Amino acid sequence: MSANAKKSADITSVDPVWAAVRAGARQIMADEPSLANLVVSTILNHDTFEEALAHRLASRLDHDDVSADLIRQALAETLVDNPEVATDARVDLAATMERDPACHRAIEPLLYFKGYQAIQTHRFAHAMFLTGRRDFALYLQSRSSQVFQVDINPAVPMGHGIMLDHGTGLVIGETAVVGNNVSMLQNVTLGGTGKSDQDRHPKIGNGVLIGAGAKVLGNIKIGDCSRIGAGSVVLKEVPPRVTVAGVPAKVIGEAGCAQPALVMDQMVLVYDRDSKS
Repeated sequence: MSANAKKSADITSVDPVWAAVRAGARQIMADEPSLANLVVSTILNHDTFEEALAHRLASRLDHDDVSADLIRQALAETLVDNPEVATDARVDLAATMERDPACHRAIEPLLYFKGYQAIQTHRFAHAMFLTGRRDFALYLQSRSSQVFQVDINPAVPMGHGIMLDHGTGLVIGETAVVGNNVSMLQNVTLGGTGKSDQDRHPKIGNGVLIGAGAKVLGNIKIGDCSRIGAGSVVLKEVPPRVTVAGVPAKVIGEAGCAQPALVMDQMVLVYDRDSKS
């Protein structure tokens, strides 16, 4: 076996996600030579998924205020003490591939999808926030809001397996909590009520699906595996495994499946009880 073949086999056995990303990069080079420089600099010039992730995010967040090189260095330093950031990024990538029918290759979220890139930027910002680099964390939040149109306070703890579809207009406030395997669509707000400095934002359970444009307001709990209909305004606690919809949102039935966030079914059927049909 040649040295290159052995290296490829080692990558596949140790990190299949990274192997799939590299395979996608080679396919893009073959199909679209005009993007060769992008995939070489972003993917093929790097030895690990971690290096490629830091490079891609830094390139997207580059600004005259703080250069891509400085951002890349800060992200790399964060990964040394917080390797779980890259682990969660892999799980998020797998979640995006599983749930988003528009995603066909592992390289696509890393290279193109701003929802995925915004979530990973937040993971770095949150890790920095917890280790005392508050100002750099806030800077990443600010740049992410400008570049990706996604605004997540760096204090927010976020579980693994997060899928943010499209991402535009997502806002998550300081004291919110997001569980594992949650899917959110564009223009979702997890907002607070009032201006007092206290626990004032929603707590999202595991396996929750939040439809496009939904607003969840206040320090309320959204139960595991529940489903929030698009455009709903949720002001009260939501029990596990139900569907809520409306303004204000009310329970209209069961969640429709065991894991709404994995199925991504936003169709909410409301039956008129007074109808004779």
